[in-house]
Amino acid sequence: MSPLPRGATVRRDAGLYGYERALRRAGLAPIAGVDEAGRGACAGPLVAAAVILPEGTTGVVPGLADSKLLTAQAREKCYAQVVRRALAWSVVVVEAVECDDLGMHVANVEALRRALARLEVRPRYVLTDGFPVDGLGVPGLAVWKGDRVAGCIAAASVVAKVTRDRIMCTMHEEYPDYDFAVHKGYVTPEHQAALRAHGPCPQHRRRFVNVRRVETRVEAELVDVGDDDHEQPVEMSG
Repeated sequence: MSPLPRGATVRRDAGLYGYERALRRAGLAPIAGVDEAGRGACAGPLVAAAVILPEGTTGVVPGLADSKLLTAQAREKCYAQVVRRALAWSVVVVEAVECDDLGMHVANVEALRRALARLEVRPRYVLTDGFPVDGLGVPGLAVWKGDRVAGCIAAASVVAKVTRDRIMCTMHEEYPDYDFAVHKGYVTPEHQAALRAHGPCPQHRRRFVNVRRVETRVEAELVDVGDDDHEQPVEMSG
């Protein structure tokens, strides 16, 4: 990823849409923002989104902010506004098993690439949240706390978060023992207690230490039970 192009400067008080305005002045529109949700969760999918907001007032989303700073209700309202106003948007779901196969960092980068590739409008510049993503095919910039200072990244954050939360609520219906609708697959005391009580389900990521530790314990207990059944004779009468 490259620094901002020459002549594209962003003032500290430029607000949530300062990066997009600066890049448009440099002739680099349309600008896409990409972000993900679920990277730190030990269960459920990783979801990535890409959003291109239009120029002008249409591209100013009421109430938009970093998805983590919004209530669930506020996120839903922002989501509806983003998908209605966006010049283009896309979302990609990477299932837990693929996250395990690739590893979380590789899965994260791959998800962001896929989301960008699915946009119906090809951007000329990409803003990412926090760390650079190579292989996007267009120039880009990693923005520190990007979902708080760049509108297109914040929009992508909301789309990814709302999509993933909906998936986790549906998943709760299939695996009610884990309360996925409450903690969304992140590591909480309640989630950890459910893991210890019930063992991992197919939606848990085996690369996470807390999941692997519980799974190893369950497997060891099953072996112990099997050995006990095999070694202890059945009492015969008569």
